[in-house]
Amino acid sequence: MAETTLEKAYGMLTSDDDGRVCRDIPESACNHQPKNFLTHIISLGATKTADGLIDPKLVLSWLLTQLGAPAAFIGLLVPVREAGALLPQLLTAASLRKLAQRKWAWSAGSAVQGASAAAIALSAIFLEGAAAGYAIVTALAVLALARSVCSVTYKDVLGKTVSKARRGTATGTASSTAALFVIIFGVTLASGWLNRMPIVIAGLFVASGLWIAAALLFSTLEEEPGATEGGANPLAAARENFGLLAKDAQLRRFIATRGLLISTALAPPFMVALGAPDGTENAFGGLGLLVIASAGAALVSSYVWGRLADRSSRKVLVFSAIAATIALAATLTLNALGLLEAVWALPAMIFALMLAYQGVRLGRSTHLVDMATEQTRAAYTALSNTIIGLLLALGGAFSLLAETAGVPVVLGVLGAMSALSVLVALGLEEVQAENA
Repeated sequence: MAETTLEKAYGMLTSDDDGRVCRDIPESACNHQPKNFLTHIISLGATKTADGLIDPKLVLSWLLTQLGAPAAFIGLLVPVREAGALLPQLLTAASLRKLAQRKWAWSAGSAVQGASAAAIALSAIFLEGAAAGYAIVTALAVLALARSVCSVTYKDVLGKTVSKARRGTATGTASSTAALFVIIFGVTLASGWLNRMPIVIAGLFVASGLWIAAALLFSTLEEEPGATEGGANPLAAARENFGLLAKDAQLRRFIATRGLLISTALAPPFMVALGAPDGTENAFGGLGLLVIASAGAALVSSYVWGRLADRSSRKVLVFSAIAATIALAATLTLNALGLLEAVWALPAMIFALMLAYQGVRLGRSTHLVDMATEQTRAAYTALSNTIIGLLLALGGAFSLLAETAGVPVVLGVLGAMSALSVLVALGLEEVQAENA
């Protein structure tokens, strides 16, 4: 692609006539910004599409059910995927800081995720029952560990290669692009035109190819060498990173906000259970709608949230928290009125919550990158992700609460968490300010 074409595309996406406006990145990286900006969009868009194609809550749960795997394996999918991607980061961040160019770690992690997705597909073809469960959960664990490497390095690379006030636009555009493809996948699954099993397996192989292609493309980023200090013993670095909590009040407030907003990630399965209480078939239909509703929400909102985050990630987190609170309160209201099982109600509520969830994802990512410096960005990312990973692992307690007190109580607690996060987020600084 010609340089002039790159700059035109960059200008269209950023609404900026000057492709050389740079803030908070090395001066030497300024000339590469149009190319780097679009490389981020394409690479991240490919991996986000792959994420949608193997969604553990939906696709892999259905796959293990069809393969006759014991229910215990199905229950492990989401904890393995979420906690496995977050918990290791505090220990791996210090080692990854030894790399002056961290794009190579991200590329390696993406390639391993591609290989893991292919392993899941092959397991689905050749195995069944408990054997399929062991193989798929193991492959998913490897995928999650590789994803943790990508997660802890991505924000650092983004912070060095894309200017402040452009980062949210890049990630938002990638999310919206990926959502379009996931919607097509979801519609194909829900249409009944073809047998679902071949579609799911084909989707797993496509996801594998997307991760590998993203790895190759991301390696072409023009990344300036960065600081390598902090590449110490992992346990010592972990203790040092936890020490950041005592030094930085804004970091504590950000992590508290993000911790309360895990409600947006935990709520959808309980919403589906509340709206489809009478059997597996209806529940699966609700989950199928969740795929489409989630991707649809990302499609219509991610670019907008990203643009808003470049102006004020603090306000994005506040607005997202308000939207999540309203969506959960409306779900409980419809349930109390006996309307949640109406054909329109559950999809509408899931769509509304996913709008909020997309805002949380874009807001938290942009805020963390912009609040940190080049020296602290990797440590802040690892510390935040590790703490959230612990909270997500503890989120299994909500299943026990649902068993003892009922699903409406769980959704009430999650709604209260969202409401409290509004108050906490209001105290965050405007990190996109010129003097930030």
